Amino acid sequence: MFRRIRALIVKELLAILNDPKSRAILVVLPLVQLGVFPFAATFEVDSIRIAVWNPDGGVASRDLVARFAGAPVFHPVVAIDGRPAIEAALPAREADLVIVIDQRFSADVAAGRPAAIQLLVDGSNSNTALVTLSYAREIVRDHAAAIGPDPPARLATRALYNPNLESAWFILPGLLGILTTIASLAVTAFSVAREKETGTFQQLLVTPLRPAEILVGKMVPGLVIGLAQGAVIVAVMHGVYGVPLAGSLALLAGALAVFLTSVIGIGLAVSAIARTQQQALFGAFLFTVPMVILSGFATPVENMPGWIRTLTLGNPLRWFMEIARGVVLKDLPPAAVLNLTWPMALIAVVTLTVAALVFRRRAG
Repeated sequence: MFRRIRALIVKELLAILNDPKSRAILVVLPLVQLGVFPFAATFEVDSIRIAVWNPDGGVASRDLVARFAGAPVFHPVVAIDGRPAIEAALPAREADLVIVIDQRFSADVAAGRPAAIQLLVDGSNSNTALVTLSYAREIVRDHAAAIGPDPPARLATRALYNPNLESAWFILPGLLGILTTIASLAVTAFSVAREKETGTFQQLLVTPLRPAEILVGKMVPGLVIGLAQGAVIVAVMHGVYGVPLAGSLALLAGALAVFLTSVIGIGLAVSAIARTQQQALFGAFLFTVPMVILSGFATPVENMPGWIRTLTLGNPLRWFMEIARGVVLKDLPPAAVLNLTWPMALIAVVTLTVAALVFRRRAG
């Protein structure tokens, strides 16, 4: 039995590696995504255009404008005059932030009264608007502290696990799960569908291989390729982008193996149902997009509605996303990794059982 399964595994690996299109999908595409995605999918805002309406013109207001002009994330600072100019600047994307300074600003500061400032942002992009307002409020607070009395308490902040708040440190561990998902789903979803199109699947059924052995032989290549791709991603993440590896690579590899097994079960079920490679592609896409959206890659799971959070419990990518970021950045202890791994193991049992039932029915 083991010799038969090994022969099938070797055949599957050779079929994948000898196909130029498969090699491009499994090797070239992930490297391109690793080179582009960390820079394109960033949550940082570092080029904010400002328009300022300053009818006051006093020393205090000019000092505030100078603080904005001196901040590296704000440029250029354009002076405008009047409400019509404000109403034109934001819709036309001529400015991302409009600062309106009250005409009594300097006088109120000199008299020790509260001075009014209005910050206007384009809320159509909520993430950029929130980050822009956060930067602007920080500058206004620094200005107020410089001209007013010392506050009764000083606030000292420190970001743990990602001290410079680099977006790449957050994105790349998530990409480890997404790219390996795409690879393992593609390999397993196309395996049986490709043989159905070429007519070799019926020949495979008349061999001494049993359906369970065929299932294992189709599963292992996807697992091997997913683990190999994961190793390359971790090497690039650490060696090229400088993301630290605070935790255990053995824990990460074990969790990745369990995660890939759960995903491969989905791919095998899709492959058994699909009659053509086009149907297999559509089926893999049908599962990949919801898995990524419900994984917490970009939107925290905690911010989703309750019924959506319940759906994420059946998403293996959601659990592995927490493991990858926790092990890579926080040195997650083994007990915590185990608590996040057993749900993936349960999902793997379910998906492989469904795949076996569908595969047995199709094979019969």
